[in-house]
Amino acid sequence: MNYIRNMARKFPAVPWMQSATLYEVNVRQYTPEGSFNAFASHLPRLADMGVQMLWFMPITPISLTGRKGSLGSYYACSDYVSVNPEFGNLDDFRNLVHQAHSLGMKVIIDWVANHTGTDHVWTQTHPQFYKKNAAGEFYDTHGWDDVIDLNYYDQPMRRKMIEAMKFWIDECDIDGFRCDMAHLVPRDFWQQARTALDPLKPLFWLAETEDLHYLDVFDSCYAWRWMHATEKYFRRETDLRSLVQLLSTYEKDFPEGTLPLFFTSNHDENSWNGTEFEKYGDAARLLAVFSFTWHGMPLIYSGQELPNHKRLKFFDKDEIEWTDQLELHEFFRSLIRLHATHPAILAGAAARPQWAATDKNEAVLAFTRTHQNSELLVILNCSSSSLVVQFPSPAVNGAYTDAISGNSIELHSSAIELPPYGYFAGIR
Repeated sequence: MNYIRNMARKFPAVPWMQSATLYEVNVRQYTPEGSFNAFASHLPRLADMGVQMLWFMPITPISLTGRKGSLGSYYACSDYVSVNPEFGNLDDFRNLVHQAHSLGMKVIIDWVANHTGTDHVWTQTHPQFYKKNAAGEFYDTHGWDDVIDLNYYDQPMRRKMIEAMKFWIDECDIDGFRCDMAHLVPRDFWQQARTALDPLKPLFWLAETEDLHYLDVFDSCYAWRWMHATEKYFRRETDLRSLVQLLSTYEKDFPEGTLPLFFTSNHDENSWNGTEFEKYGDAARLLAVFSFTWHGMPLIYSGQELPNHKRLKFFDKDEIEWTDQLELHEFFRSLIRLHATHPAILAGAAARPQWAATDKNEAVLAFTRTHQNSELLVILNCSSSSLVVQFPSPAVNGAYTDAISGNSIELHSSAIELPPYGYFAGIR
């Protein structure tokens, strides 16, 4: 018996989680102004694309001492209950949340609980909230020289932290938190926070972790291992069998009701490790199709719908170069619609993916998801060659609608031809 997999979830997931696509907002780089008000002009476009949930990178002010670059790291907070003046003020953010809600979108904010910036207001008002070395100095244990660690043995600090989280629910009506490096914070703090905050309104909790011991607390957790494994595959350092085996661990390890978050890019990946095109090349779209059709939650990072081909600077202004032609808007719109409406995806764990054998198992991932009379067939050509893919089972014969192109396709003799890194998401 897998202890984690069979662990009962104490905290119920919000009902809208299963169908949601998460969109990460990098406010600084999103517009020339880099403000909440300027970003608000993009809300109708994102609503048209179908986005249901916005994740804002930290919106709190950034410490001045130890600041990196000209603007500093979002993740070096100087006050948990104030707004970064770079982005606007509290009313601006409150209005932005209201506009998003009016368009049917939820809003979560990034919460950095492990550490603060080096001149956070608590260093003056509550210095006992921090870890200190033998010389009585604040420090960070992970090599980040612009932040200092909080002391979770201090119970008043925990209460103050939860009060700060409550501030954003009360003042701005946010819908949840993306918890930065969640596994660096004691698990029982997150339990304490959820117990205190969930009664206020239904909240969504995303953890930047894959630590199995935290998965019963959070609604969704990063699928880092998948991201790294697919990078290795497209560098020809591993094979598809290893990817299949990895996906089985998610099915076995994640508690019922906890979804892996699948992505090809995010703020860290884009800035430090490269764009999805640097990492995956022509397979970037194929992996996006996977993210939206496997059992989990898909993530889109700011500008992927453009698509953005450059690494965005992390500590300085480096805006996304938007154009009038958003090449992947309709591509993501189709995937978001599929993820939000197909009965087999909405059924969640009750319609987990089932592998479909092909004559090209060394180069093709194929799976079905079925719920009642609705079926989703996904075929991914993970090779740089055109392939005619055949299925031993006649069960895949018949008429499908391609969820991405909208075309009707008839599979005859259980075969389909796919171009290099081609994909098919058929519904019937």
